Amino acid sequence: MSSQATLTLATQEQAQEMGLLPEEFDKIKEILGRTPNFCELSVFGVMWSEHCSYKNSINWLKTLPKTGPHMLVEAGEENAGLVDIGNGLACCFKIESHNHPSALEPYQGAATGVGGINRDIFTMGARPVAQLNSLRFGNIKLDRTKWLVKGVVKGIGDYGNAFGIPIVGGEVFFDDCYNTNPLVNAFSAGIMKKGEMISATSSGVGNPVFIVGSRTGKDGIHGASFASKDITEDSAEDLPAVQVGDPFQEKLLLEATLELGKTDAVVGMQDMGAAGITCSSNEMSAAGEHGMIIHLDKVPTRQKDMKDWEILLSESQERMLVVVEKGKEDIVNAIFDKWDLSCEQIGEVTAGDRVKYYMHDQLVGDVPCADLVLGGGAPVYEREYSEPAYYQEFKKFDIESIKQPTDLVEVAKFLTAHQNIASKRWVYEQYDSMVGTVNMSTNYPTDAGIVNLKGTDKALAMTVDCNARMVNADPEEGCAMAVAEAARNIVCSGGVPSAITNCLNFGNPYNPEVYWQFVGAIKGMTKACKKFNTPVTGGNVSFYNQSAVEGREVPVFPTPTIGMLGIVEDKKHITSLAFKGKSDLIYLLGKCENDISSSEYLASFHGIKESPAPNFDLDVEYELQKTITKLIRAEVLESAHDISDGGLFITLLESAMYNNLGFDITSCSEIREDAFLFGEAPSRIIISVQETKEDVFLDILKTANMPFALMGHVTRGDIRIDDKSFGDITEYKKIYDNALALKLK
Repeated sequence: MSSQATLTLATQEQAQEMGLLPEEFDKIKEILGRTPNFCELSVFGVMWSEHCSYKNSINWLKTLPKTGPHMLVEAGEENAGLVDIGNGLACCFKIESHNHPSALEPYQGAATGVGGINRDIFTMGARPVAQLNSLRFGNIKLDRTKWLVKGVVKGIGDYGNAFGIPIVGGEVFFDDCYNTNPLVNAFSAGIMKKGEMISATSSGVGNPVFIVGSRTGKDGIHGASFASKDITEDSAEDLPAVQVGDPFQEKLLLEATLELGKTDAVVGMQDMGAAGITCSSNEMSAAGEHGMIIHLDKVPTRQKDMKDWEILLSESQERMLVVVEKGKEDIVNAIFDKWDLSCEQIGEVTAGDRVKYYMHDQLVGDVPCADLVLGGGAPVYEREYSEPAYYQEFKKFDIESIKQPTDLVEVAKFLTAHQNIASKRWVYEQYDSMVGTVNMSTNYPTDAGIVNLKGTDKALAMTVDCNARMVNADPEEGCAMAVAEAARNIVCSGGVPSAITNCLNFGNPYNPEVYWQFVGAIKGMTKACKKFNTPVTGGNVSFYNQSAVEGREVPVFPTPTIGMLGIVEDKKHITSLAFKGKSDLIYLLGKCENDISSSEYLASFHGIKESPAPNFDLDVEYELQKTITKLIRAEVLESAHDISDGGLFITLLESAMYNNLGFDITSCSEIREDAFLFGEAPSRIIISVQETKEDVFLDILKTANMPFALMGHVTRGDIRIDDKSFGDITEYKKIYDNALALKLK
């Protein structure tokens, strides 16, 4: 303590500025047995932020299912999830948010989100092979929205393309609730040999600690704290909390890291993401039940005279903390010298549980690592929650209050041009989807992204899904539907769902109604994941996503984005969503529902935002997915495409457009025609079958407990419904392909 006596003691006001509550400041003093200095308070401030500690969510996160037949690492144990995919291989995957940085500086915010999630993958020893992203923006007519979209997409594209990993899928959604606070969720998956994982742990007294990769700068300081508070008019002052990325450095770091992983020199390694050196040094130490000494003045920096707390809290990108076996330092130095990357020993592993930070031989911080980390002494809260009044109000919606339009062709073209439905071609054309030659979805479109596993009969299927409007209407059922849709996309593509990662985007957890949404979503995710046997491998929670509207805080739609991994056990089972040939029969698997609740049709065409989620039955969904799997494995299907945004009409259109075909169908006479065409009830799939295979197809369906109906057949290009012409496929394709680009001008 004597060497710290000369350091400035922290105040409660400073603690408050860092997002710490008065009782948390008191707890820190109790843990240390004294008042912390400013550097130590900074450490507690970031480690006890919501972003790092999950203090408002951990109790509910613990209720999620974490075990399954393919799991190799349970949620929370490592940087990312790891599942066994057979053939001696494992897949490492994770999704994370970079919402607040992207709201302030969309290009760097999105780019560094991509960089960070890829580092989570390769720090475990896996080579990233595929990326996806889930993006949410505000009103597309606003100049700010257009600026955000263009910046985010360019940031993702530039970083991912330079890094050299294909983007194989994703989603883009627009709604006014995201005007101030966009959501940028990035997913990455990597492949490694089973049993070669590098752990994020520290052990072995005397083992040296290295920082490798880029030099440390002042970018990203207090980034974790920034991510744990509201976006306001003053948030522009937090720009230093937005990191700056360098994909070329990351590419070098990837190669050096994987080369290092093949040696016997590594004890443990962790990416420096949120909270930088602070987080990696404390989490690795706590995981290995050891202490650590770090000499901050030995950290290579980009700016002169950086202060101790600036070095500790910097979230500069493309850096790793590596614990090395003593005596094997030369191996590490040689590898990083070869790749022309900074590599400096900055400390060593110690006995005990203290992490001590020195600056020019002065002790500037002395903290107990176990009291800082998730699952240790970090504060944990049970927040109050209450059902919002709107939940029951939405349930009062009556479909008969909506007059059915006389011109359904007009509705069809309106939805085809809608930004939430039209092709996201303007977005994905800025991404490299071919680099690495693993993306099989470019050969033929599929509901999920398909990644080739070279040298095997297998492939991976992966998707990101969430209908946030439905989650808002009913958090529990809406989130269960998001899991079900992800599984349905995997199954329609020929895969078997394996596990999920999640990105839980919500408003302020201190708002009881927001917390009710969060709790409901967790309950829905839990029951759906148990049903599909898809355990949760990890992910992140992003609270404080909201906008100030007329002096009050309005949260974004609750958006629990589901990233799901599936395994295609034989590549011959890969099933496209595209119709193949004229006269193929079109069938609907599932039940026709007289339901337009929470549909894009109701919300956008009629302007009705208040309606419940459509009816959903997990058992029916499970039976549907079992049935489609049987049909795919019997090799009787030409295509399979699930019904989601825009309803049955848009599903048919998407299946038809790829090969410039059309469709001639008859509607279901028992329900309204607008509900038949544009309702978004779940648990329904459109499939096409050659006439010569219809008998085998029907024999399989007779053994399934699943309603189905013959809709019609594929045509050369004309679209007819109930003998009425809806136009030609080329007209719709032109609208579908160009609508988003026109709206973003």
